[in-house]
Amino acid sequence: MNILLYNPDNEITNNFMPHLWMFLLKSLTPPGHQVFLVDGNAQRLSTNGLVEYITKNRIGLVGIGAMTRMIRKAYRMADVVRAAGIPVVMGGPHVTEVPNEALGRDGGPRHADAVALGEADLTWPRIVADAERGTLQEVYAPVDDAGKEVKPTLVDYPKIPWDQMDLDQFNLVGHFPNWARRLLSVAGMTWQSFHMIPIESGRGCPYGCEFCTVTGFFGDSIRFRSNASVVDELLKLKQLEKRQKGKIAVFFIDDNFAINPRRTKSLLREIIARDAQVPWVAQISMNLLRDEELVSLIAESGGKWIFMGLESIDPDNLKSVRKGFNKPEEYKATLERLERYGLYAITSFIFGMDGDSPGVAQRTLDVIRAWPPGLPVFGLLTPYPSTPLYSRLMAAGRLTRPKHWLEFQPFTMDFSPLGISPEQAEEEVRQAWGASYEPATNAAALARLRLGSLADRIIHLLGRLAFRGIYFPQMTKRDWAQLLFRNRHSILRVVFEALRLRYNLRSAEPLAIDVPEVPETSV
Repeated sequence: MNILLYNPDNEITNNFMPHLWMFLLKSLTPPGHQVFLVDGNAQRLSTNGLVEYITKNRIGLVGIGAMTRMIRKAYRMADVVRAAGIPVVMGGPHVTEVPNEALGRDGGPRHADAVALGEADLTWPRIVADAERGTLQEVYAPVDDAGKEVKPTLVDYPKIPWDQMDLDQFNLVGHFPNWARRLLSVAGMTWQSFHMIPIESGRGCPYGCEFCTVTGFFGDSIRFRSNASVVDELLKLKQLEKRQKGKIAVFFIDDNFAINPRRTKSLLREIIARDAQVPWVAQISMNLLRDEELVSLIAESGGKWIFMGLESIDPDNLKSVRKGFNKPEEYKATLERLERYGLYAITSFIFGMDGDSPGVAQRTLDVIRAWPPGLPVFGLLTPYPSTPLYSRLMAAGRLTRPKHWLEFQPFTMDFSPLGISPEQAEEEVRQAWGASYEPATNAAALARLRLGSLADRIIHLLGRLAFRGIYFPQMTKRDWAQLLFRNRHSILRVVFEALRLRYNLRSAEPLAIDVPEVPETSV
């Protein structure tokens, strides 16, 4: 049987990091089946295009996984697949939280023939076998004979054959604009490909933040793969990188990569001892990065960027959403500690908490300005189904769009905060994004990095230009042309420096490029 695993896009921005679930389930598929992978973020398909794809490849089963923000698109694509006569099984966090919605048991239309609840490591082989026999059940849950949920131990973790996977749709270099390719080439980075590969070393999070779906989906007990299993996978990726004459980086998608510092240190030491370093990114809570030894090992093992949910600079806000372990007074010192080791942060903030008031964006920006350069991202507090936040707001009658995911609107409030109106909160987010990625801010960030390597400055500049697109989508050549023109000073400085290094040009004078200013017309 031919099987398609499909991950829908959000129809707004592109994301070229593949989702691990697709590759994991492909590795868990019993022999005798051919599995195709399509991620809509990197290979966008229309409804007709998807039907043509499944017809051309004689697909007999389609598996669709989606988080809440993509579920509307997932349902629409599932509907056309089922209309073509192909059975659909859906899974992922959203379907696990509200399975009756996908099955049409809540009064709405039916979108799936079957749903896989929770982690599908144990249920996927059974789903495939039932589909082949034509005996799909409606609900597959990882439970034992007594009805108790069973979590995969991760001890016997499947070997994902990355070297045999078709990763062309995720080659970021293939999506770079021509100017970026030339710039990288001049700087000596003649990669033919660049892939960000997702790896997990563990699952679960004990923190239970009010707005988060992680604890509900993966549980509060932590399960780890063996160090050897993780390092073997990294070594396999290093071999693939060499054969491809490209570059591979890793995103450790663990909910909290360093949740057990002792174990994390042992893993990092083994990475170092076995020369398995590749550039990597991970999600780590701020409070765990007080440990200087941990930070040192992160840097030595290949760590480059740390994603951390700071959420707010207001301690009372953090306590209100059960994230009081974050200490805003420690933010600056922690980020400076990372900077000393050549590490930088992607810092996430949430507006629209009950303690927020008008001006929260400017207050946050004023604090960020004193930190080392990083990549800040801003969002609105979102009540995801089945979270404690959703239940609290529903009970209080404060949800303005109880099923907001069925009419997904990015950066839109779905409830009424106490200290700020929904419209004001939305404007605060817009202000924060605009100010954080305006040309002057980008130039200031690069100036602080001037003592580091040119490669780091190029990557930081590319990251800033790309991250801006999370809020201000840059989907057309015109969008990119306008963006590049507004940031021409920073780009030309980096280009000139790259040329100077490449051709051993010497200059005793500081770099100065005079380009006439034009008025800013938009963000």
